[in-house]
Amino acid sequence: MGQETFSVEVGVRSYETDANGHVNHAVYHHYGEHARMEHFRAAGCTPPLMVARGLTVIILETRARFLSELLLGEQVEVTSEMIFGDGKSFGIEHLVRRLRTADGEDAGGTVSCEISCRMGLLDTTTRRLVADPRGTVLAMATRPELIG
Repeated sequence: MGQETFSVEVGVRSYETDANGHVNHAVYHHYGEHARMEHFRAAGCTPPLMVARGLTVIILETRARFLSELLLGEQVEVTSEMIFGDGKSFGIEHLVRRLRTADGEDAGGTVSCEISCRMGLLDTTTRRLVADPRGTVLAMATRPELIG
């Protein structure tokens, strides 16, 4: 069984825009962070559960590719896909898509930004990355189909 696509919707708020009237570059990273944490939560890996098990998700690297602007009042969808390999780190890929204009019209799902992240699962006692992040996350998950 493959991974289900996970996504959240976000409305562009006034304080997220810059002097040019579009979303500030740093805000895209906030959208990615929101999608990542909601993705983990939806899979059953809630912050309280992770804290109780002495774990936390950390970001090791992030990159954003900006493709088209977002404006105040628009609705966007942020997808999230977890990609695990054999190592201690794993990837999360996000697409930020325009769903609706500020007037509520269909925006066609145009991709505004691509975000790529390298993540780790940190053992808060040893302060070291967990050797098998996928297995550890799957062991906690109540919806493993959301995990890559």
